[in-house]
This record gives sequence, C-alpha cells and structure tokens, in this order.
Amino acid sequence: MTTVRKRRTGLMATAGVLGAVLALTALGGTSNAATSGNGTGNVPKSQARADQAGAQDASDARIKITPGQGAYSVRVDDLVKVTVSDGKLTKVTMTAVATGTEIPGTLSADGTSWKPNGRLERATRYQVAAEAEDAKGRSVTGNATITTVSPANDFIGHLSPEDGSTVGVGMPVTVSFDKAISDKAAVQSKIQVSSSSGQRVVGHWFNGDRLDFRPKGYWKPGSTVTVTLSLHGIQKTVTFKIGRSQISTVDAKTKQMTVVRDGKTIKTIPISSGSPEHPTYNGQMVISEKFRQIHMNGASVGLRKKDGKPAYDINDVPHAMRLTDSGTFIHGNYWGADSIFGKVNTSHGCVGLKDVEGGGDGNQPAAWFFDNSMIGDVVIVKNSEDKTALAPDNGLSDWNMPWSEWVSGGATS
Repeated sequence: MTTVRKRRTGLMATAGVLGAVLALTALGGTSNAATSGNGTGNVPKSQARADQAGAQDASDARIKITPGQGAYSVRVDDLVKVTVSDGKLTKVTMTAVATGTEIPGTLSADGTSWKPNGRLERATRYQVAAEAEDAKGRSVTGNATITTVSPANDFIGHLSPEDGSTVGVGMPVTVSFDKAISDKAAVQSKIQVSSSSGQRVVGHWFNGDRLDFRPKGYWKPGSTVTVTLSLHGIQKTVTFKIGRSQISTVDAKTKQMTVVRDGKTIKTIPISSGSPEHPTYNGQMVISEKFRQIHMNGASVGLRKKDGKPAYDINDVPHAMRLTDSGTFIHGNYWGADSIFGKVNTSHGCVGLKDVEGGGDGNQPAAWFFDNSMIGDVVIVKNSEDKTALAPDNGLSDWNMPWSEWVSGGATS
C-alpha cells in the first residue's frame, strides 16, 4: 500500500520524526520563499501509488490540520487550527519538537475544533497530533509538523538526523531550507560534515532548498558523524552515531526479502510487492519514518471508486515504514490471504509483510522486521517490472545517484 503526499498531505499518523530546526542568519541572500519539505526531501513528479486493499468499518470522521503538514513560515499568532467533520475531536496535542514542551490549547464546546491558547515561538518546529471519533465510535488520527516564521533577515533550516541519534548506514545528512538559496556556495561553505571513519563526505544540492551530504558508499558501522555549522562567529555542532549495518533486499521476482546484518543473512521473509500494473520502484531506498499504525486513504493518491469514495480507507495499517516521499512503504498486511506472501505481488507499489490486525502479534514477519529496523536502514528492491527511475531526492534515495554526478552537484570544491 502506498500513500502519496504533497509535503505529506493526506498522510495521517502518530509518530515522532528525527530532526532539528536551525534558525540561521542568511548568507549571500535568498530568493523568494519556495516551499520546502520536512527534512526528507522534495516530492518529485513521480507516479502516485496506492494499495488495492479496502478497509471495513472506516471512520466517517475527517481531521483537518491547518496550515498542514510540512508548512514553513507559519504565523505565530492564531493561524494554527485543528477541525473535524462528521465527528468530534477526542484528543489534540501540540508539542515543540526540540524541547518536548506541550502547547496549551482549547477545544470548542461542540468538539469540532481546537486551537492553541496563545502565540507560538518564532523559528520553532511543532508537531500536532489529533484523534477523533465518528458517531459510531470509530476512530481516526491526524498528524502534522509545522515550522513557524523566522525573523525577517533569517531563514529556517531543518537538519536531520538529530543530535545524539543512532541511525542506519544509509542515512544521509539532510538540510532543508524554507527559502531557495541563491548563493549555494556561501551557505554550503558554512556547513562541514565529517566521519570518524575517515570517509570523504560530499554535499549535493537538490534544487535550491535541499542540501544532502553522504560518502561514496554507505557509512561505516559504529562510526560517528559530526556536522558543524559556523555562522557569524556562532558555532553549532551536531553528532550522531551509525549503528550496525542492515541492508534488506526485496526480490520482486522471487517475492522474498533477505535481511543482511553486518554481512550475515539473519532472516528471509516472504513478501508481496507491487502488481504488474503498479510495480514497486527498483533501487536503493532508506527508511525515513516508522509508524506502529498509520492511516492510508486511496483519495490521497487519486484512487476513487465510481461513486467518488476512496478506493480504500484503512485507519490501522500496522508496522509501516516510509521508503519514499511519493508514498512507498514497507508495512504489515493483515487483509491479504496468507497465500499471497511469497507467491503473488498484489499491491499498488508498497512491500507488504504478513501481519495481524492491530499489529499485536510479535511473531508476525512484519512485527519482527519493524522491531529489528531503524531509521536509516537500507531497503533495496530488485527485479520489479517498474521502468521508472527512482529519483534520488524522492525520500532519502540519494544512493541511486552515481558518485561522479553526486560530486558535481555540490556548490564547493
């Protein structure tokens, strides 16, 4: 199953995200603001994909978070609002990502709207999580991460992964800006990335608002990566650790996934990937987010029935891990027959693993893979019938770009 997002529009989930907001003094000038992503990349013009499965007993309630997922330069006054149609809000929390501070808010008397009580802080990243129920008690969740406006002469940069985190060997350093950068060399020269492994690390620009850093090959397991930003005499340093190496290869032809940790195969899992009509991308992808449960809706990728209703609406897709911004996930599947796994490719682009509804059985393949995976782990898909080239900036798919092309895309030598 897949959901596509315009800065994750249409994706509703409850989960944390890696990263930190950086308020940086502008260097060399900037152009007019160009909407940026949320730290995982620019959404390319790739095909929208979605799973064919439908869900029974989906909630009629629909949550809307304004201004919406991934928004930058959000006003600090009364712009943020959560509303629901065909239901009532049961819980809303708004939290400053960097500090974990919860923002007080007020729920309307009729339970259909919520807003923060006062002004927000400038240059701050907030996560909003909402829950609602319809008249039959069926629940739905909504989630959005936004960044408030910076002072007039600053720009906002979102750096991932966050300070002190441990990630997989495929995790690039990503700096996403809220404005397109005109003098890329001036900005890039103020950001230095190094590894204790001694690997050469090179930056590459995707458009004008995203700068990624990576070595030629995956990071060395156990190494420490240091990111230093030097701005007008003020220095900020972020470090993160590289964990064990885990590279999982999905063979769409044999319908098996081989999980290799530190060079040794530790598990082989039957899978069901994209059908011949909707094949899964081939290529190297990186886990950028993990959700124990996630809401997937066919309407978010333009898949509707003849009556206009979503082709599917599943509130509780278990053990979902994002592989691309355009919506490729590897996730649990409890609605498919046991006979499809390892035998038939049935999805509209995602990789499905056997699971149970609610995801509560830790012995299921999807639960095992979720519990044994981390942000930054690599998932490689091969032998799919898909002929579309996977864009390197579609999620954290940087590794699909040849090294010579990567190096030429930097603004500094």
